[in-house]
Amino acid sequence: MSLRTALSRTSAALAAALLVATALPAPAHAAPTPSPGPAAGVGETGAARWAVQPSSAKGPTGRNYFIYDLAPGSTLTDHVGITNLGDRPVTFDVYGTDAYSAADGAFALLPADRRATDVGSWISVDRREWTIPAGKRVDIPFRLAVPANATPGDHTGGVIGAVARVRTTADGQRVLVDQRLAARVYLRVTGPVRPAVTVEAVDVSYDNPVNPFAGGDVVVRYRLRNDGNVRLGGSGTVTVDAPFGWEQARTSPTDLPELLPGATFTVTERITGVPPLLRLTAAVDIAATSTDTALPPVVRAAGIWAPPWLLLALLAVAAGGGGLRWWRRRRDAPTAGRVTTPGPADAGQPPASSPADAGQQPAPGSTGAPVGQRTAPGSVGAPATGQPAATATSGGAAAGPLPGVAPRPDARRTDAS
Repeated sequence: MSLRTALSRTSAALAAALLVATALPAPAHAAPTPSPGPAAGVGETGAARWAVQPSSAKGPTGRNYFIYDLAPGSTLTDHVGITNLGDRPVTFDVYGTDAYSAADGAFALLPADRRATDVGSWISVDRREWTIPAGKRVDIPFRLAVPANATPGDHTGGVIGAVARVRTTADGQRVLVDQRLAARVYLRVTGPVRPAVTVEAVDVSYDNPVNPFAGGDVVVRYRLRNDGNVRLGGSGTVTVDAPFGWEQARTSPTDLPELLPGATFTVTERITGVPPLLRLTAAVDIAATSTDTALPPVVRAAGIWAPPWLLLALLAVAAGGGGLRWWRRRRDAPTAGRVTTPGPADAGQPPASSPADAGQQPAPGSTGAPVGQRTAPGSVGAPATGQPAATATSGGAAAGPLPGVAPRPDARRTDAS
């Protein structure tokens, strides 16, 4: 494997070794003490320890970062101080590059094999390599030229002091290791400032517990995007509510990392002990701030079903048992006293005669009223068949015509003797 190929394969992975501060820029009242770079292993170039910091032609000025506010088309000259903390001379590569927000929110600089296209490309150094004696500091001048068409807002990068060393791996291969330290560059190009942050997505998951009284874990993941042209910070809070706005949990404000323009960052919050109350809603409240002002709150919510399965199962069993008991009582209830409605088969049947009526029926072939009964006055007792009315005797007395009924002309009259 050639030395050039090994360098290209390892430079990206070793970019994580870049040591830079993570705090927002703040004025310092005293010059910071140079910090040594990462301890180098023993190799053909020997051990190297160094520090990189903002400086001037006469030495460090007490700045922690390069902070500029320039108009498009402006230029300036500044200095970066590199101190060799080792015991032998070291040659450093000095150049500018762009910054970006890593997936974990950390401030990061482009790997050595990626070309800068923003503020890093606006920084130029008289020469790339600088050899610094042991225990000495060199204040290296560089020039920053802002293009006339530069967009307003924040542009972030760094001035790097790197050491390239040849190392031998465990399997005997020789690789070129690029170790870097940098001083941050924060440049704001004058013009309209537009801070903006968006909650792009909210994902909620719930670990539904068997015991609903113990509560489960709610995991909320949300992704932020800096849609503005300035870098942002701030904090985020998550609230979990049950139906009707019944608050179940609220997280403490979580500090957000520095988000450069266009950067995204995913936050994960885990909330324990939330009971299953059928429906849970997680609301994300972002209070973002820029270096100039605070932004209006940004709120986005998402929900998830959280049924209390054990309670629902117990209610279902109780309801089923109650329904079964009701059905059995209805099935086994007595039929006495119920009113029945005659069916079609009963239609046209004569009513049954009572025993008291037996013996009062007319004899076969006879007509008229039953024997021993009188016809009410004024009524017709004889059948309307033209036959003479039957007479009855009682106690040897002959019965005459009934009052109100004219005798027939041919009727024979019988006088009592």
